[in-house]
Amino acid sequence: MNYITRGGVTVGLILLAYHLVTWWPGRKTLMKDPVKHASRLLPFLASWAYGCLTTLGVGGAVGWISGAILGLSNWLGDVALVWGVGGDGGQSAARATFLPLSGPGLGIVLILTAVFAAAVKKASEDEAGVLKRGAWCGVTLGTSAGVAGFAAVPLALAANWLGDNTYGRL
Repeated sequence: MNYITRGGVTVGLILLAYHLVTWWPGRKTLMKDPVKHASRLLPFLASWAYGCLTTLGVGGAVGWISGAILGLSNWLGDVALVWGVGGDGGQSAARATFLPLSGPGLGIVLILTAVFAAAVKKASEDEAGVLKRGAWCGVTLGTSAGVAGFAAVPLALAANWLGDNTYGRL
């Protein structure tokens, strides 16, 4: 199972805060057309959910890449905490209820990987950056014990259910 450090959680929260600050259109503008502006969060949210799913017991190339991203994020965040602000790194509290994906759920993650790769390839440079940051944020926060980590359980249940109903009907 992948683990997360305080530094890794910090990196994930930085990515989330960065996206929210760059998205924020201002109160007046948001109040004029809230649906339009809220819909601009959907690509980040979808790629966040995908990144979170890749940390849930996924093996192979997808799991290796996800684990490498998580390890690099842990290291970068721990270094920033220790050398940047004089804090300490160390392992954070991991999610207490780890729900791995079933075989059909893993099939759904593989399909989502192809969809994610196509979306990144098709997107403009700015849009691709949003998708990549969203997935990176999902990888780092998907294993945390906080609110973002609790979202991993419903995501895994949904992927397993979708996989069971997709592959069970073939």
